Amino acid sequence: MTLPLPLRNRLAELILESLHETKARSVLSALVRLCAGSEAAAVPPEVAAGFPAAVRGEFRPFRNELCERTRRAWKIVRDRPLARPEPALGEVLDQAADLFDVRLFFEVHELLEPYWIRADGAAREALQGLIQIAVGFQHLVNSNVEGAQMLLEEGSSKAQGKRLEGRDLATFASAVRRALDAVVGLGAAAPRAFDWAQMPRFPRGD
Repeated sequence: MTLPLPLRNRLAELILESLHETKARSVLSALVRLCAGSEAAAVPPEVAAGFPAAVRGEFRPFRNELCERTRRAWKIVRDRPLARPEPALGEVLDQAADLFDVRLFFEVHELLEPYWIRADGAAREALQGLIQIAVGFQHLVNSNVEGAQMLLEEGSSKAQGKRLEGRDLATFASAVRRALDAVVGLGAAAPRAFDWAQMPRFPRGD
């Protein structure tokens, strides 16, 4: 089930903030605790203050998806040293790799977009390709097969042959193309039938 935009956007914001803020990490940890209990469990004060949308009545039907995304985020955040608020691109790409590999694709887009805006030349095109690939897989999660195919095609084309902060994107781009071929072959069944084990690993530094 796709999260409503206010809930999705706030969770993404919290996840990205938790990469470099102690307070945000505390809220995310409390949200994990809330998800581990029953729906009737008491709301941790950190959640009530820092993420009240998580417990609003109209969002109750989305609890499972919210908690699943929260647990995936906590898996990569819990033992991570706090980053600087505006890390260098190489460090941000490492963060993006961890987010991508636990299928937090929207967060990859949000993380990389400011760096894409400031970049130019081949680096800008490479970043745009990585963003399009992430959004393409998010479209697949959301059952938008046509959007997924279009962005995976465009993104892999932009990433092909590029290097970015010591990362060779060619292997990743080729793996995305193989995943795209699988999506095309599945047609309308792709959102249900795609084997996520085929999802390529995000390129990491040497």
